[in-house]
Amino acid sequence: MSLEEITPEGRASLYVKRGVIHRPAGTGITKWVSGDIYTVKATGADSNGSLGFIEAIVPPGGGPVAHVHFDREEAFYLLDGELEFLDGNETVMAGAGDFLLVPRGTRHRFKNIGSKPAKMVFMFASAGDERLLVELGDDPVEGQMPAPWPPERFEQAGPIAERLGLNTENLP
Repeated sequence: MSLEEITPEGRASLYVKRGVIHRPAGTGITKWVSGDIYTVKATGADSNGSLGFIEAIVPPGGGPVAHVHFDREEAFYLLDGELEFLDGNETVMAGAGDFLLVPRGTRHRFKNIGSKPAKMVFMFASAGDERLLVELGDDPVEGQMPAPWPPERFEQAGPIAERLGLNTENLP
């Protein structure tokens, strides 16, 4: 089956409209969050609120506390390494090439229980929670690696999430 070529006659706006967002490798908003490295590639402002897209490097022992997003889904795609994912009250191991979709209202977290860093991309649909990473996270310091946070540092997340209007809750 072949498709007819679409020509610009009468459809010029399809050929000249521009709006692609291009974030080359190594660019984006990079923040350190309790030892993890997150680079926000697309924000809700970029996507008209439809998604937030993040690249993550999770060192051994790294990952967030268990939490729930009540008003958005979160999807993960592992590029390298292995991560343990919490799904409600059970865990599943995920490796390079694996995809996970966390429906809204599902208690979840990921944790690197391996011996090497894991790399993944993940997205929020709809956008919003990427703003929490940007506001809560630390700016990278050249020549250093991020360190895990003490428990009291995580207490800052609640007031920031509330101010941003995020419907997210950390759970034990």
